[in-house]
Amino acid sequence: MRRAAPRRRRALPVGPGVHGAAMAELTDAELRKELIALGYRPGPITATTRKVYAKKLACLQAEAAEPRRRGQAAPPSPGRGSARPQQASPSRQRSSFIPPAGAARDTPKQQADGKSRGLEYYLSQFLCLASFVLFMIFLGILMVKMIGSGWLDRREENFNLLPVDCDKRTDDFCQAKQKDVLMNVLHELYNYLSVQAGNFECGNPENLKSKCIWVSEAKDHVVNVTGSSPQKFESALHWILNSNKDLGIQLKGRDPSGAVRSVDDVFCLESAHPQMGLGCRFRRAVVTAIMNLFLFFWSLITLWGILLFLRYRWRKMEEEEQAMYEMVKKIIAVVHDHYKEWERNLERYPYVGIFHVRDSLIPPQSRKKMKRVWERAVDFLASNESRIQTESHRVAGEDMLVWRWTQPSYVSDSEH
Repeated sequence: MRRAAPRRRRALPVGPGVHGAAMAELTDAELRKELIALGYRPGPITATTRKVYAKKLACLQAEAAEPRRRGQAAPPSPGRGSARPQQASPSRQRSSFIPPAGAARDTPKQQADGKSRGLEYYLSQFLCLASFVLFMIFLGILMVKMIGSGWLDRREENFNLLPVDCDKRTDDFCQAKQKDVLMNVLHELYNYLSVQAGNFECGNPENLKSKCIWVSEAKDHVVNVTGSSPQKFESALHWILNSNKDLGIQLKGRDPSGAVRSVDDVFCLESAHPQMGLGCRFRRAVVTAIMNLFLFFWSLITLWGILLFLRYRWRKMEEEEQAMYEMVKKIIAVVHDHYKEWERNLERYPYVGIFHVRDSLIPPQSRKKMKRVWERAVDFLASNESRIQTESHRVAGEDMLVWRWTQPSYVSDSEH
């Protein structure tokens, strides 16, 4: 039996407008093979999509023919005989066609990653800036605490405002000399007292008893350093005593609380502005800040404790009030049931003892704990419950408080 010769595939013309009879003669399978050979993977080819894929094939063939027009070697038409030797060309076309789609798919993800990284960068910069600002504020507080006020300039201005006594001499040279001597005495006295006070505040390495330095000790130091006479030292004390300016030197008598009115009453001298080193000021500032924080947190904890105690107390009061209302309901039920049983001749008396009701409702081990609840329930019934009357009857030879249920009358006086 002779086998039928295989149908030979026609080579399509390559051009930008191939939509005619040559394209129409291709079967669906041949159209799919042509598209795959040019690097395009089509979907299902039906009567509806055939025209679309035919146009796509024409466009691909036109793109493949473009290098030939420019004088470059272009892959031949995808026929049966020449398709196999040129398999590398479609693969190169396929490799050049697919990556742009993948790159297009990765573009939104890369944009999202870029936005998230930008947000993290700005957030980190903001946190760093906030930390730096807080650190600078902390350093500013410490510097204000450590440096204090500019005492030296103000002290010198106050010293310059002091009047000068030149032993009743009015010549300019004498007044200038006396002013220099007095300024030297005051400066040296101020520096000596401020240094001693600073040492006392910063560990007291000289084992001073107090910041107040005796007059004799301060006078000996100033006289030895400045070379002036003791009378000049007393004159400086006199001007400090009579001056209204704040010179930073405090004159104290034997009684620290008493006022000093003359130089003879001065017992010791104390600096109002201790001179401390940077480390000592930093340590004192840190200690002061820690103490303030401790006091703040201690006050905060105390307030929280008071609030928690009040909330606990209010909750206990609410629970006690609820227990009181529950006890009132139970008492009303017991008294009413006793009255019903008396009506059916099951009880001898229409009333029931108060303590008998208590003993029947509260077990012995809980009576001490429920004492306040019981007393509040009894008071509530006496003042707010009209159906129960509190009476006193003699039972078994003893007077006893009892409760009697009062049946409301359903018949009016007019009907009687």
